Amino acid sequence: MPSTTRVRQLAPGERLGPFLDVAWTFNAADPQWIAPLRMVLETVLNPRKHPFHEHADVALFLAERDGKAVGRVAAVVNRLHNETHGDRTGFFGLFECEDDPATAAALLDAASGWLKARGMEVMQGPMNLSTNEEIASPGVLIDGFHTPPFITMSHNPPYYAALMDGAGMGKAKDLVAYHIPSAEVPQRLQRGVDAILARHGATVRSLRMKDFTREVQVIKDVYNSAWSLNWGFVPFTDEEFDHVAKDMKQIVDPDLCLIAEVKGEPVGFSLTLPDVNQALRHLPDGRLLPFGVFKFLWHKRKVNRARVITLGFKPGFQSSGLGAAFYLKTFINSKARGYGSGEGSWILEDNWDMRHALEKMGCTVYKTYRIYDRPI
Repeated sequence: MPSTTRVRQLAPGERLGPFLDVAWTFNAADPQWIAPLRMVLETVLNPRKHPFHEHADVALFLAERDGKAVGRVAAVVNRLHNETHGDRTGFFGLFECEDDPATAAALLDAASGWLKARGMEVMQGPMNLSTNEEIASPGVLIDGFHTPPFITMSHNPPYYAALMDGAGMGKAKDLVAYHIPSAEVPQRLQRGVDAILARHGATVRSLRMKDFTREVQVIKDVYNSAWSLNWGFVPFTDEEFDHVAKDMKQIVDPDLCLIAEVKGEPVGFSLTLPDVNQALRHLPDGRLLPFGVFKFLWHKRKVNRARVITLGFKPGFQSSGLGAAFYLKTFINSKARGYGSGEGSWILEDNWDMRHALEKMGCTVYKTYRIYDRPI
């Protein structure tokens, strides 16, 4: 008689080890997968340690058979999202599962049942845990399995898309990642950017680390204004932004975090991060302490690629052409620091302003991630 798979919700305060370990069960044999840092996961999932939980409720579910975990999922009610968009959308994330449609369906049904009981009408995901708290990027990787992910981007087994389809999940939105090759900056691009900056009376400067606290406030104000009309946008709370900034401060290169100003007023910013996944791949168990930190610091010196993680402008400047200035300066500064190539991600499939700008510089789409949804 075949064994029965049971899905159960983790009790408050229950040890997270078995839930976290599922990621290694289904990914550790993949040479392209980068193990997440356990301490980061534990912090984000701890309501006492992370500000996300001040406006969100999270439930964790494990699928078990014969005493062995065969899948997991998180269910999330993000009250700030629903207040912002005026809807009743719940989310699922941190999805990991064996190649079995019944197990996947049971996990997603458990998540949707929990969300429905809290008044949600649609389930969307995977979100890990939101577009602001990205343990890993949204969506299921559906193509581009041949290379490892950049910092905070997702990677999963190829069969996950079929599991989503089999569980009745439909496409909500695709996200794309662009490969940015090493190349010389065309002189015509430099001339064009100079003309755009002059026309707007604009300047582009690097992050001032000596005034980091004030700079964080400047960036937060730009972000919450610039991204307000974007699909899936949720404003950062002060506590969330401070938490993210504290983490980013450890790895940010100030010359790759750029702020655009017009007559002294900040109107846009872009952030490019060194791809520390190149160092993290040498910590296959995901443990930074006690000894992993030495491996990480050693290999961090050898990082030679970067990810353009975000770029945007306040309303009124979003079609100004100033984005080209960000790309140009990022290109020049990255090359000067020895970053031979990079990635632009994640980008909404219908964000043609950004996509066309990247394609004009010879960048090409090489990975696609799919966000799914279904009524509940």
